[in-house]
Amino acid sequence: MLFRQKSFVYFSRKPVPLLAFEYFISRRTLKSVVQGKKVSRPIVRISIYSIALAVIVNLVTLAVVTGFQQEVRQKVKGFGAHIFIMTASDYSIFESDPIRKDQDFVEEIAAIEGVKSIHAVGYKPVLFQSKKEEISYQLPSGKDTTETQQNVFATVIKGVEDSYDWSFFKKHMVEGKIPEFGDSISNKALISKKLADDLHFQTGDTVGAFFVRNMPIKQNFIISGIYETGLEEFDKKFVLGDLRYVQVLNDWGIHALIELEDTLKTDYPYEDFPNIPYRRLAFRANVTGGNGYHRYNWGRGFSNNKFHYICPTNDTIIQLIASDHLGDYYAPIETTAIPDTAYVKISIEGEPYAPCNCEMDETGELKREFDPSTGKFSVSTPYKRITYEIIPGKGQSHHYVGGFEVNVHDWERLDELHEKIDQQVSFIPSPHNEQLKVTSIKENENDIFVWLGFLDINVIIILVLMIIIGIINMGSALLVLILIRSNFIGILKSIGATNWKIQKIFLIQASFLIGRGMIIGNIIGLGICFAQKWYGIIPLDPKVYYLNQVPIELNFWHWLFLNIGTLLVCVLALTIPSRVISRISPVKAIKFN
Repeated sequence: MLFRQKSFVYFSRKPVPLLAFEYFISRRTLKSVVQGKKVSRPIVRISIYSIALAVIVNLVTLAVVTGFQQEVRQKVKGFGAHIFIMTASDYSIFESDPIRKDQDFVEEIAAIEGVKSIHAVGYKPVLFQSKKEEISYQLPSGKDTTETQQNVFATVIKGVEDSYDWSFFKKHMVEGKIPEFGDSISNKALISKKLADDLHFQTGDTVGAFFVRNMPIKQNFIISGIYETGLEEFDKKFVLGDLRYVQVLNDWGIHALIELEDTLKTDYPYEDFPNIPYRRLAFRANVTGGNGYHRYNWGRGFSNNKFHYICPTNDTIIQLIASDHLGDYYAPIETTAIPDTAYVKISIEGEPYAPCNCEMDETGELKREFDPSTGKFSVSTPYKRITYEIIPGKGQSHHYVGGFEVNVHDWERLDELHEKIDQQVSFIPSPHNEQLKVTSIKENENDIFVWLGFLDINVIIILVLMIIIGIINMGSALLVLILIRSNFIGILKSIGATNWKIQKIFLIQASFLIGRGMIIGNIIGLGICFAQKWYGIIPLDPKVYYLNQVPIELNFWHWLFLNIGTLLVCVLALTIPSRVISRISPVKAIKFN
């Protein structure tokens, strides 16, 4: 006889835990349900397969989307950084104005917990010239002809220091090696396979590159290595080179040079002798960089006078200190770009006090002579010879960078660290009178990350739909099991079993079926994921998807939550159809039997 006492069910003298009764009945009847020849057999199998299909689809979807987001995110970050610091007036990191390299916040940011690295970078647009290529074609007259053709490709050189973290590009190297930058400026560069193929170049070749400065110039780069990330949109955009080269090409800072004009400065200093001219050499300041508003100090303080006139009577040195200004020629030097200093060394041969009536050529310009052995120029008068050596300023470009890249350890903390760095830097005037701002990779590559964000919505929709399909099929199977065992339910009720106790019997039985479907789904789903991860059996078009094959990222926690969540949601949802048990009358069920 079955009777209840407290929380135990008694079949005999030995007490058995309450749930053991439901579990015992479920296990004893499950085999006949699955393998029986009744109407329940095909329906139960369909429900198992629907759960397996839901697990397969959801598992593969999570692995693909997670892998896609992580792969694209890592590759985009590999070309840039998680956080970028630049001037507040600019919108693009590729065309930002220079800022001083010696910033106080560099050490402060590096000390923040969660920050992996901070380093200076600079960018410079460039046009690369391909190798000469012979193209044969036929003229309308029928004559065959051949032309030599060269193409140009626009890209961006990213200047980095030798301490730059090359781990991302080392992982994607296909040929050559990472460029090494020594004490002197290097013209070695790392380019993508896409660009190398378009240019018809390989490792060790010299590539012609055109840059726009004050005047367009051509420089040569040596290909040190070739990389391929599969992110074609970025591969064809970025070339990596020496930051010092980019600093010079961008004309950052002040660069001073003194040049001798082609004509003499003529004055008439004596009122009593108005017809006697007094001629002097005219040295002109050629200054580039800064904000474009320059001031000049020839030894008597800053002014807007870019000329210095002299008729030297002895060996001397002319010094020029050049700087930019903010509308005030006498503003403190600390508020402007770092000044640069240029020199001219002058030596005299002959009569030192003779006038500077230097010889002119047939075009009326100053006649000069150049000594290639010394690199010096000279001009002559009938009585003396003036030799001068131009010593340009070293330039201050090495004091300036395009911005600072900051990388973090944990992507999940990106927004938190971005806000913390932003509070330290943004719109707070620096000691160099600079207004800076902080942007994250999500802002700089907004289109890509908005697109990746939409994938999360797609995942949620797929997960919900597949689980609903599984619930509907399991619900149908559960109802069939209940209806074909109505007499069994009636007998249980007649001996004292409650509706909830009987519901638990069927819910446990449904859990076994769900578990069986989940095992099948996990085996097939994980098999598909591992096959794709190891062998890349499903390719992608990198022009559309930024990747050359479907990426897979298997996350243990995603897998665990997917399985636990599927089981719990399905079992909880099945409590609703199982309530039909309360409507079955034991008298009618037994009588029907």
